[in-house]
Amino acid sequence: MISATQSLLGLASGMLVGFSLGLVGGGGSILAVPLMVYVVGVSQPHVAIGTSALAVAANAAFNLFNHARGGTVMWSCALPFAAAGIVGAFAGSLFGKMLDGHKLLALFALVMLVIAMLMLKTRTRVGAPHVKMNMSNLPALVGLGLATGTLSGFFGIGGGFLIVPALMLATGMGIMSAVSSSLVAVTAFGLTTAASYAWSGLVSWGLAVLFILGGIAGGLAGTRAARFLSERRGALNVVFAVVIIAVAIYMLARNLVWRI
Repeated sequence: MISATQSLLGLASGMLVGFSLGLVGGGGSILAVPLMVYVVGVSQPHVAIGTSALAVAANAAFNLFNHARGGTVMWSCALPFAAAGIVGAFAGSLFGKMLDGHKLLALFALVMLVIAMLMLKTRTRVGAPHVKMNMSNLPALVGLGLATGTLSGFFGIGGGFLIVPALMLATGMGIMSAVSSSLVAVTAFGLTTAASYAWSGLVSWGLAVLFILGGIAGGLAGTRAARFLSERRGALNVVFAVVIIAVAIYMLARNLVWRI
């Protein structure tokens, strides 16, 4: 049973998760898993991972709709990337469930720090405003989609913090287009991972609903903030990187330093 306090904390946490998805296209499960474990009080890391995957997939789909209305989703690139990633996400989720949950979170925090450094390094790059899938970028889209999907499934995340830089690398698109387009893959990867965890009985359905409801409100605010920041060169990249670094340091502290 979920207590009244847990319900309120779940709604508030969902709002934060939705805001992050709307703002930077990622941070869903990266924020949701620590919030579920350390704030809401879910004792099993794997249940937190499975539940967050389902909630993030639903919230990502809602935010995708908001971004699509603004015309910033590059569908021809996002769809093949997501299709390749689904295969990887399923395989990765099978291996992820075999690893200790706390070690899984700490390992992912290290990956996050690497991604943040790369985003800061390329923060001033404008990127192409309109890109499409072609024979020159298709191999990169499929290859990076497969790799990103595998990591997303392995770590039990929607993968936005990996997908955004991967889409930029594969196609040369700007960060606003990458943030919007990444939500196609975040939705697909999250559903694939959630299905795998649900099959193993590792999803708290009541908590997932609360996170989804809170995420809808947060997502609206996040999408508006993303459009505002995208008009200021490099600002969204810096916000993206700072969020990753902050969460990664916190996760490392909780799963490595404090457990020594």
